[in-house]
Amino acid sequence: MESEVFSANSGAMVVAHELKAPLSLMRQLALSLEFEKDLTGVREVGQQIVATSERAIRQVNDLTKIARLDDALFEMEPVNPRVICDEVTAELWRLFEFNRRELRIDYRNKRRLAVANPQLLHSVVYNFCLNAMNYGGEELPSEVSVYDRGSKIRIEVRDYGPAIPTKIWREIKSGFVKQPVATPMRPGSSGLGLYIASRFANYMRSDFGLIRHKDGTSFYIDLPISGQLSFL
Repeated sequence: MESEVFSANSGAMVVAHELKAPLSLMRQLALSLEFEKDLTGVREVGQQIVATSERAIRQVNDLTKIARLDDALFEMEPVNPRVICDEVTAELWRLFEFNRRELRIDYRNKRRLAVANPQLLHSVVYNFCLNAMNYGGEELPSEVSVYDRGSKIRIEVRDYGPAIPTKIWREIKSGFVKQPVATPMRPGSSGLGLYIASRFANYMRSDFGLIRHKDGTSFYIDLPISGQLSFL
């Protein structure tokens, strides 16, 4: 019982830390406006405040969705993974550009439709990409790939960051993250984001996992292929 309470408290601490971080950043940015002497600088700080607040709001919205998964509000339907990835990258490209990061796209899937909930799948890909943004750059870009894998369509996001701790790797490898976990070897990584992605993937009956490379990690979700006829 004590271990369960400790585990729950640890998860709550991770959530509190990750939600506090953007609030602290926005406060610092707001205070810095006093020292900005030109309009360009003010606009850049303003854009950063907006981007930070949007990420925080999305995390809160995702946590709200997790609390409502048992209500069966999120219906499954034929979804085009490429469309979802296009929506996510369009939403995040300004953030990648602002942080001088590069995001590459590689679509190789021949089967176009998968079974998923578009809202939940969008959040999964968003969290994968946001997590990868911390470990990219002009020479080491993040990569979003969509390709066929057996009877599934895989969406994979590759980064070039530090290794995932073995404990977290094993938990993700089992297919389910029980609670938000801190990733000490990846200080910019979102343990909350991986928890959200795991819960949504599990709800959609999709496989969630990762591949550890010598120079980074690939997070992926394998989606069941839709039996509905798809058109190019």
